[in-house]
Amino acid sequence: MAEIYEGGCACGAVRYRMTAQPMFVHCCHCLDCQKQTGSAFVLNGIIETDRVVLLRGEPEPDRMPTSSGRPHDIYRCRDCGTALWSNYGGRTWVRFLRLSTLDEPHAFRPDAHIFTRSKVPWVRIPDDQPAFDIYYDMATLWPAESLARREAAQASA
Repeated sequence: MAEIYEGGCACGAVRYRMTAQPMFVHCCHCLDCQKQTGSAFVLNGIIETDRVVLLRGEPEPDRMPTSSGRPHDIYRCRDCGTALWSNYGGRTWVRFLRLSTLDEPHAFRPDAHIFTRSKVPWVRIPDDQPAFDIYYDMATLWPAESLARREAAQASA
């Protein structure tokens, strides 16, 4: 696999480059993600904001309601509306990148499945992938290198 990944929206107005692999990959089965995507789940690559470089275009935030009440901004192409990444809870130092917008959309497997309490019944989670009714303890599940990257990104914010 390449170390640099590129992607963009459906119409091509927005293009971006990831300059590193995600720190962690979630397959989220929460009802908010199901409603917002019109699908059974969303695949998010959690990556530092400064490791996603815009090559063309400028997505704009679209504030979405959440069951938690915390802000959730989805950054979309202004022309076609493709959701490219999210910012949860006002944490602008990290992006939840929609991995399906990569040119290689299947480049990353989920590291964990979250909010499986609302998973649609016909989705089968592989036995070798961690799955959680709600969320998990990051210190236990994330690799040490990813935790260090997250801490550095948060400190620089």
